[in-house]
Amino acid sequence: MDRYSQIIAWLKILLPLTALGLLSTLFLLSRTIDPVADMPFADDEIEEKLRGQQVTAPFFSGTTEDGDQVSITAATMSTLSELDNAVTDMSAQIDLVSGTRVVLFSDSGRFDVKGGASTLEGNVVITTSTGYRLTTDRLDAEFDTLVVESPGPIVGTGPLGDLDAGKMRFERREGEENAHLIFTNGVKLVYDPNKSEE
Repeated sequence: MDRYSQIIAWLKILLPLTALGLLSTLFLLSRTIDPVADMPFADDEIEEKLRGQQVTAPFFSGTTEDGDQVSITAATMSTLSELDNAVTDMSAQIDLVSGTRVVLFSDSGRFDVKGGASTLEGNVVITTSTGYRLTTDRLDAEFDTLVVESPGPIVGTGPLGDLDAGKMRFERREGEENAHLIFTNGVKLVYDPNKSEE
C-alpha cells in the first residue's frame, strides 16, 4: 500500500471522529435555555394584545320586526368587553320596506353586537335616497327598533335647501310604513327653490 492510500485510509477515520467531537462540544458547552424566561414584550403590551382581539372587515346584517333590512360593515372591530366593541370606518345601510335607503358612515364608533345598538363618532355622515346629506359629530343608533338620534348639532342639505338643527331623530312612528327625520332644538332652513323643482 503506498503512502497516499495510507493517508486516505487514516483521514476516513479521523475526519468523522473530529466532526463528532466538534458536534458533542456544541451540545455540552451550549448554555441552557430557560423556557420560562421573559419574552421580549412589555407586560402592558401583552395585556393589550390579549384584551384587544381584532377582527378585520366584520359584516353584520339582519331584519327588524317591521321587515327593514339593516347591514353594518367596518374596517376593523376590537373587543373592549362582552357588550362593547370599538370599530373603525363604520358604515350602516338601512333599506326600509317603503323603498327608502339610509346610509350612515363614521370614522370610528362602538357597536354592541348582542343589543344591536351603536354609537358612531367622528365625521358622521348621513345620506338618504330622498335627498338628504347630513353631518354631525355623534350619532346613537338602535337598529332593532330603528331609532337613530344625534344628541348634538347637525348640518347639511335636503330636498328644500340647507338646514341646521340642534338635534335630529330618525324613527318610524307606530302604524306608519315610512320612517321620518325629525329636526328639533333651533331648526334653521335656508330654502332653495331650485332644489324643490328638482
